[in-house]
Amino acid sequence: MQIEELFPAGLKRITPKIFSDERGFFLESFQARLYEQSGIAVSFVQDNLAFSKRGTIRALHYQSSPGQAKLVSCLQGKIWDVAVDIRPRSPTFGKWCGVTLDDLSLCQLFIPVGFAHGYAVLSETALVQYKVSAFYDPKTESSIRWNDPDLAIDWPIDQPLLSIRDTKSPFFREVLWE
Repeated sequence: MQIEELFPAGLKRITPKIFSDERGFFLESFQARLYEQSGIAVSFVQDNLAFSKRGTIRALHYQSSPGQAKLVSCLQGKIWDVAVDIRPRSPTFGKWCGVTLDDLSLCQLFIPVGFAHGYAVLSETALVQYKVSAFYDPKTESSIRWNDPDLAIDWPIDQPLLSIRDTKSPFFREVLWE
């Protein structure tokens, strides 16, 4: 396993060691001891699975309290995954990072508490799995407008398929950051 630190600080891309032969492949998709030794000392409490069509953008979601760390994998297809720093005291507040995740490299993106998260589906379909460190709570569920001009995220899709919620999310400057 190889772990690469990304910008903003706290984001990490994890590249697994894949053992392949004529039968297929094997990899460890999660091993708590190795992740902890690499600075990912998070207890994950829930796994989520999302299936989406090409052109879908699911963005930019977060839990306000207690927050959720996420470990994101694309099990089938290809996505462009985005994390936005929403930590008000962070020197990179409002900065974002985008990485490609797919079913060939099987890389993962670790997103610590304090980031909003979203992704765009680049393949015909995509199956995305992510572990979270806190249970889903609709009372603290929040989002930011996917195409916020202040964030200027360079989404690779011009006319996305969006949920009603994602079309009506507040802009970054409208959120009351604590």
